[in-house]
Amino acid sequence: MPTLLLIGVGRMGRPYLAAARRLGLRVCAVELPERAAPFADQLDELVECRGASDEMWAEAAFAAAHRHRPDGVVAFSEPQVIAAALVADEFGLRGPSLRAATLSRNKGLQRARFAAHGIGQPEHVVVERLAEAEEWAAQRFPVVVKPLSSAGSAGVELVGHRAAFAAAAARRDGEGRLLVERAVAGPEYSWEALVRDGQVFLANTTAKETTGPPHFVELAHRMPAPLDDAAAVTADALGREVVAAIGMRNGIVHLEFRLTADGPAVMEVAVRTPGDQLMELLGLAYGLDWFEAVVRLAMGLDLPAAPARPVRHAASYLPVAPAGTVVAVEGLDAVRAHPGVVAVDVSVAPGDTVAPLRSSADRVGEVLLTAPDGDELQDALAAVRRALLVRVSETPPGEAAGRAVVPAGVAGAP
Repeated sequence: MPTLLLIGVGRMGRPYLAAARRLGLRVCAVELPERAAPFADQLDELVECRGASDEMWAEAAFAAAHRHRPDGVVAFSEPQVIAAALVADEFGLRGPSLRAATLSRNKGLQRARFAAHGIGQPEHVVVERLAEAEEWAAQRFPVVVKPLSSAGSAGVELVGHRAAFAAAAARRDGEGRLLVERAVAGPEYSWEALVRDGQVFLANTTAKETTGPPHFVELAHRMPAPLDDAAAVTADALGREVVAAIGMRNGIVHLEFRLTADGPAVMEVAVRTPGDQLMELLGLAYGLDWFEAVVRLAMGLDLPAAPARPVRHAASYLPVAPAGTVVAVEGLDAVRAHPGVVAVDVSVAPGDTVAPLRSSADRVGEVLLTAPDGDELQDALAAVRRALLVRVSETPPGEAAGRAVVPAGVAGAP
């Protein structure tokens, strides 16, 4: 029986496991023991990983691969990408390619590669310590500071003037190497694609909504993006340029970019499962299981026919709340009852503490929606925004009335 090696599964990667079982594959997974308990009985073997670093994932992945000689390997998220690519390279398996995986894991390397290929991106500099970029930044404010290897907007920060830069440099002095880039203006999108033997099999452009500065945390996704024909062609051409530049061979690619007045500007690219349940949304929009497609690509199995266009519209809404103590969560029954809502998950309850909003980990839930067309989807999103309220108090519960937050509308919406 052919064997699939899953490196990382967690909660959001379990559809890979389900797809592998449907396809009749033997499944070995590498996972942290505390995360593996809910699905360990569905595996043929679990190889425990000692820690969450790239090196620990590689250690466990090598051990699993030499023991089981897999026929295919799939990485779940960023920390597992290099481990999976190394295994694929050693055993001659299908995957994104070692080059694509290496670039996926380092935004500074991406900037160097895109510069060499003439792909639009912000002006940038990589520095060992943030203070080294002060004079460079002073000629280009506002600038964005980013870690080289992170996800979910963690560590992303807009800096608008010299005093703020000096403060950021002092605060982040021990952080090590950082990317600093000129902030660019324009609506933000992502481009997701299934790639087979270096060729795009199926692609989609998603409209994004973020909080904006200083941390740009994502609040909503809508697919297909409401783009005119020219912008849609531009987005697809950019995606294909990036696939070629990174040497992407087989798997899923997730590209984030802005459409600026000077043309498209790449924010980053990754060759792993996109976050915020975009894979589930892609399945709703295209009537094709993208998790199963990734497994098929890894195993060298045939793919179903690619749909010529989306069959539905889909969106996610990712509510946030001010920092404080949750005093009430309102509207859940109304949201669950809405005909356009597919799934609802609110991660806080009364008494919980909400942290200041700095990354995706600080959001308070997610709602997945679908509709036959863009107008109905926009109406459903508006209804959910009105109904779902997370009320918080900045003082201990019972001492003050709570206040609610309703984020702004979806990017690209009319």
